[in-house]
Amino acid sequence: MSTLNIEKKDQYAIVTINNGKVNAVDTPLVKDLKSAFTKLATDKAVRGVILKGRPHCFSAGLDVVRLATNTMEQSMEFWQTFIEALHTMIRFPKPLVCAITGFAPAAGTAIALCADYRIMAKGEKHVMGLHEFKMSMMIPEVMGDLYGYHMGEKQAWEAIQNAKLFNSDEAVKVGLANESVEVDEVMPRAEKHLAKLLRVHNSAFAASKRYMRHNFLKLANKDVTKMMLDMRTNFEDPNTRKMAELFLAKLKK
Repeated sequence: MSTLNIEKKDQYAIVTINNGKVNAVDTPLVKDLKSAFTKLATDKAVRGVILKGRPHCFSAGLDVVRLATNTMEQSMEFWQTFIEALHTMIRFPKPLVCAITGFAPAAGTAIALCADYRIMAKGEKHVMGLHEFKMSMMIPEVMGDLYGYHMGEKQAWEAIQNAKLFNSDEAVKVGLANESVEVDEVMPRAEKHLAKLLRVHNSAFAASKRYMRHNFLKLANKDVTKMMLDMRTNFEDPNTRKMAELFLAKLKK
């Protein structure tokens, strides 16, 4: 896959996002994520997965430049595939641990929140959160749902209003991460936690995951067609186009 490196280990796989300088979330990446997790779900040799970015780079979020210059059809293709990729990861029946090193805002946060357990590196360069309001961008429903599930609706909305990005210690406190460790401990801790989950029989884990995440799974059963209508309406809004043009103009300076 052009945007993911998949390494098969004994009983588990390590999926590394490898998509350009900042691992931007674009159409090729979301297509690969959807495909990879669909295949890994039925791969009998893989009992669990660790999802990570390169060192110091999990994902900088949406490829805003590409989205700002996309046609309507290209934008709709991206958003539909992005939603489907997140839903595929939410439904993933096996243990999924996320190792977060580096910047992981916005769409990067949404991808990480699909995991069962998140281990995040300490340091000011390692942050999560939805900060779209800084660019006057709408929070897509699927991302807002994920954020609200983990943080609680009231706390999530307050953070969105303030375009708040959380460091690892803060992320643990609000429910976005499970552990905050030094950067060189992220992968060893991720592998240790996954090893603990792999000691549970496959069917017992899958059934328990399904029962205990009952409300979380409801997020993956929402009507994608309605979400796409909302995204199309937002794309056609003159203010959205204006903000995109201003953003591009600022980048060219």
